Amino acid sequence: MNKTLKNPIVYILFLLPTILLYCLFMGMPVIQAFYYGFTDWDGLNPPIFNGIENFREAFTDSDFWLSVLNNIYFILFSIVIQLPIIIFLSLLISQVKRFKAFYKTAVFIPSILSTAVIGILWGFIYEPDSGLLNQFLALFGVEKIYWLSDKSTAMISILITNAWQWTGFYVVLILAAILGIPKDLLEQAEIDGATNWNKSTRIIIPLIRPIIIVVMLLSIAGAMKALDIVWVMTEGGPFGTTDVMATYMIKEAFREYQYGYGNAIAILIFIFTLVITGLFQWSTKNNERIEY
Repeated sequence: MNKTLKNPIVYILFLLPTILLYCLFMGMPVIQAFYYGFTDWDGLNPPIFNGIENFREAFTDSDFWLSVLNNIYFILFSIVIQLPIIIFLSLLISQVKRFKAFYKTAVFIPSILSTAVIGILWGFIYEPDSGLLNQFLALFGVEKIYWLSDKSTAMISILITNAWQWTGFYVVLILAAILGIPKDLLEQAEIDGATNWNKSTRIIIPLIRPIIIVVMLLSIAGAMKALDIVWVMTEGGPFGTTDVMATYMIKEAFREYQYGYGNAIAILIFIFTLVITGLFQWSTKNNERIEY
């Protein structure tokens, strides 16, 4: 038995079914996307190779660049607005003496709900006539706002909904890092007269910087592949103003029957995500693991 377990071929045989399934359902679609991305294909007739024509069309397509801009909005909202809230909530919960498990569970619940459920739920909240948000604002004399139908409010409404769904997940990650800081280190700081603000800004946040970077990286990757929340809430409307690259890809492929162009957009999503995450990791490579 021991000789068998020491044989590397045994482990390869155990992994082989999983590797084959991965290649079949993940590797092959990627290869096919790269192939069809260089063709003119409507999904019915045989694909015709057209070189980089699809990519040239994308780079001159104003609607495509609008979708790229909306993905950038997702990234900026996640980093500039959502992340400080996440850190604040994590610090707040870490100071709670009673019902800490309850608060951790409460903030984590939205992240385990289906995105379709989240989208429908917030759709009711944003509903112009009977939605909770407009009813609340009406108490202060604010007129009816068409949150998901107005170009000026649709995108921010989706960003808030997406942030609400995933904030709890990131809070739990950062909270785990905070609770992993040795208590004697914080107690020594208190003895030296450090206030909660000083402990947070000069001890806790610097020590959890590696996990904050991980959260930022996950936020960037999530923003680049955003799809379901936009599709459920607006399907990219009104008039394409909330389209992200993934929703625009689906529209071009499955509604306009430009499967070659849709695959080219998928390739661009892959390349943009690779470049942005690579640049981010390169810029933060000096933030090594901290030992207490």
